[in-house]
Amino acid sequence: MKSPLLALPGAVPAEGVDEGVAAHYGDLFREQRALADGSGFVDLSHRGVVTVSGEDRLSWLHLLLTQHVSDLPPHQATEALVLSAHGHIEHALYLVDDGETVWAHVEPGTQDALVAYLESMKFFYRVEVADRTEDIAVVHLPAGSIAEPPEGVVVRETPYGRDLFLPRADLEPYAHKSGPAAGLLAYEALRVEHHRPRVGFETDHRTIPHELGWIGTAVHLQKGCYRGQETVARVENLGKPPRRLVFLHLDGSEVHLPPHGTELRLADEGPDGRKIGVVTTSVRHHELGPVALALVKRNVPLDARLVADTTAAAQEVIVEP
Repeated sequence: MKSPLLALPGAVPAEGVDEGVAAHYGDLFREQRALADGSGFVDLSHRGVVTVSGEDRLSWLHLLLTQHVSDLPPHQATEALVLSAHGHIEHALYLVDDGETVWAHVEPGTQDALVAYLESMKFFYRVEVADRTEDIAVVHLPAGSIAEPPEGVVVRETPYGRDLFLPRADLEPYAHKSGPAAGLLAYEALRVEHHRPRVGFETDHRTIPHELGWIGTAVHLQKGCYRGQETVARVENLGKPPRRLVFLHLDGSEVHLPPHGTELRLADEGPDGRKIGVVTTSVRHHELGPVALALVKRNVPLDARLVADTTAAAQEVIVEP
């Protein structure tokens, strides 16, 4: 879905999975500062939008998701995961119920697979699943924003801001009266600052929720009966996750950021040392400088000096070892 906001002055298209929206509008740090100050908005219209309606929607989703949603109050935001049978993360849903329908946005391009899975699990439940990506666009307002959402628009409010499920036809008119627009790079910089993982960036085919700190925020430990729950319970009660998410402060003298997938090694072991992790997201932050999220082996010492290719990195604990 190519956003009409790519026609705004200074818009530079994002690449990869985020193709279709603007990476920035000409001034990355100004856009970050605006979001941090509670002004502006971010075009997330490339994200998938899925709805579930029907009187059984919450009790049914409660059986499929890692989050406790059977008694989810209207307009209370939450997030939840869909796991594989082995407990590996497949989808992350950022959802809210408006009293009649559950609205969720998901990673770009993943909505088809999610809808197919949900449809396969309907059985006799009174639910209707719909892919609304073609007619609904997600717009993010930062925390502290005083902007009023358009009347009738579903809003998902969190400590990090508000996500609007805006009719796609209203996206361009909304932008012209609600500026300034901030690009995805500014949004991602604040995501990294807040240590928030993202499916497809901080995850691979074997990632489990404990590794990313999603226990408590997206996984409810006092419920069962969902696919992959056995792995969650076993790791929680008997074991420890093999990897842990860390926050990295990167050497600011380097011109280039280490891209996603860059191998991490112990600085003391030199360039031929053993691989102990990977960079998952790296950004330039308006206050912190170059920083990143990374997955490292659980037993890496907390005070170990790391290197990402040739870039020195100091780690800050997110998930306790």
